[in-house]
Amino acid sequence: MRQRLFVVFLVPLAAVLLLLGGAYGWAASRSVQQSFYTQQVGDIGTFVTSARQALLSGSAEVLDGELRRYRELYGTRVIVVDRSGRPWSPASGERAVVLDDATTAKVQLALSGRRGDLPEPVLLPWQFAEQSLVEPIFDQGDVIGAVIMSASVDAPRAEIVRQWILLAIVSVIAIGIGLLVVLGLARWVLRPVHRVDEAMEAIERGDMDARIADDTGPPELHRMILLFNRMAGEIERVVSRQQEFALNASHELRNPLSALLLRVESLATGLDRSWDGDVEATREEGRRMTRILDTLLSFARGTEPAPLRDRVDLTGLAERRVAAWTDAAAAKGISLVLRVDGPVLSATDETIAESALDAVIDNAVKYSPAGTRVEVAAARTPDGCELTVRDHGPGLPAEELAHATDRYWRSTRTRATPGSGLGLAIATDLLATVDAGVRVETADGGGLRVVLVLPAAEAR
Repeated sequence: MRQRLFVVFLVPLAAVLLLLGGAYGWAASRSVQQSFYTQQVGDIGTFVTSARQALLSGSAEVLDGELRRYRELYGTRVIVVDRSGRPWSPASGERAVVLDDATTAKVQLALSGRRGDLPEPVLLPWQFAEQSLVEPIFDQGDVIGAVIMSASVDAPRAEIVRQWILLAIVSVIAIGIGLLVVLGLARWVLRPVHRVDEAMEAIERGDMDARIADDTGPPELHRMILLFNRMAGEIERVVSRQQEFALNASHELRNPLSALLLRVESLATGLDRSWDGDVEATREEGRRMTRILDTLLSFARGTEPAPLRDRVDLTGLAERRVAAWTDAAAAKGISLVLRVDGPVLSATDETIAESALDAVIDNAVKYSPAGTRVEVAAARTPDGCELTVRDHGPGLPAEELAHATDRYWRSTRTRATPGSGLGLAIATDLLATVDAGVRVETADGGGLRVVLVLPAAEAR
């Protein structure tokens, strides 16, 4: 965003400076050249008067002296030609001077009684070349000669270059000042945005007290800051209520669960040994519920424990969960079938894997019609380990498979069946904490195939 602010402010500034600088450079160049030509015109007018007197008197001594002193002072060569166009002064060596074609044409124009136009000003210094001015000498309306003045353009050219260098320095300073101003403005404008980012990161880390000062940045952003603070306050209130609910629920559920386990122990004392397996399975379910409530309580307190990465035999885990769900499935006329072939070891959290598998089996039993079967399998693959639950229910069309793990999403085909649309979403969230995932596929022959993909344990 800072780069965009630089572009928005500096590009127009550079364009304005280029426009104004170009106009100033052009005006300065024209001014220097016009001043130079004006001085030449004034000086050549003075020499026209002196040359007329010299030509009429036939003596060039006084004029020769003036021309030599002028050349010594200003480096400008002045030549007087007579009516025939031949150099007449200065005397001696200057009489042999050869004029170029352009100057000769100007001399012929002047001897015909017409004054030449001043050279057109040029923009670039290197285009400003030496040019001769020629002025006719009149006596009572007749042309008796002409004065040729050839001045060096080194001085005015250097002045133009100096003006341009000064303009470039001023432009660089102006851009530098503009850069500093834009940098300060960007910091002032972006400060509340950065603080919003910091506050959002703090909220993401669990610091619900993160807020932004209302006087930060320009007035136009104060409303955004006010709305953010309100939103953060609402989020804090909602999260606090959720934590309180989870704390209360997990705490209140422990009491009836403990009472239920005590009742199981009491009932077990009056049963013969043929019930030992069912009693132990009930105890294990109670202990599992206790572990889930402890995890829920830790989540609600904000002390989320790191998932364990033990070596878990997915075959044994699948056997236990199938045994636990067999009666519930049989009550709906559904048979659970376990397909395993030896141990399948995974490096994962056993409670999370069990909970995810329970959520998937619950979905399969819920949506499968009576008289069908649900197949549960555990297998090792080249990419890890898989727990697969395959049902023979209505399944999902291909375009709905991607939504199967979304929270509260339900297919239009099964909305008549009671449910919340959370089963696969919960399984996905649980497995994500142990670097695992869920894959939902359409099974051959109808139904749905849900695969829990878990990391494999390293061989010992």
